[in-house]
Amino acid sequence: MSVKMKIAVLGATGQTGQYLVSQALQSGHVVTAIVRNPGKITEKHDNLKVVEADIFSADSLKTHFQDQDAVVSCLGFPSSFFYGVTGYTLSMSAVVGAMRDAKVSQLIAMTSWYTEPNSGAQAPFLIRNLLLPMIRSLLSNMYEMETALEAVDDLTWTVVRPPGLRSLPATDKELLTHEGYSVPEDLGNWMARGDVARFMLSLLQANAWGKKGVAIHSK
Repeated sequence: MSVKMKIAVLGATGQTGQYLVSQALQSGHVVTAIVRNPGKITEKHDNLKVVEADIFSADSLKTHFQDQDAVVSCLGFPSSFFYGVTGYTLSMSAVVGAMRDAKVSQLIAMTSWYTEPNSGAQAPFLIRNLLLPMIRSLLSNMYEMETALEAVDDLTWTVVRPPGLRSLPATDKELLTHEGYSVPEDLGNWMARGDVARFMLSLLQANAWGKKGVAIHSK
């Protein structure tokens, strides 16, 4: 029997976040969606509370983290070819501070394959030479965030690394996991956002990936 939990969701209006909120409610969890623009969430549910907060402020977040069992982050930030991306590290610093203040111990956060600078060396030619250089500023900041989390020993955090994503609902496909920066099996370079949400929510119940990063793919 699955345990019903109270979860705070960051990035709830994003493409993956919307799937995650919907699945969490279907599973009976109580969801606090923490967003910048509450008007973007149209879903109505007795177990859904939508609140406005500043993801870069621990003081703004900690009120909404009170009494939560876990924080799940689907936050994403735009890539920049010319400027460094800082959203991942700055928001995570605030999140960790707020979790400590609110005494919430479990964090699940989404990044991507190939965050570590040398991890794409075996990727297909076009990904290695075209895509990864284009989004390197994004991946670099994700990697900085992951590295910062590795120093956090008082929270149970998990970094979930999916490949490219398509806005499709969850499937019943088997999900493959690999402790690293990509899944070595050649299964293509994308998966459904609904499946990423499905995996992240599964970690609320039985988390074999505490204080680790895990690359995922759907088989």
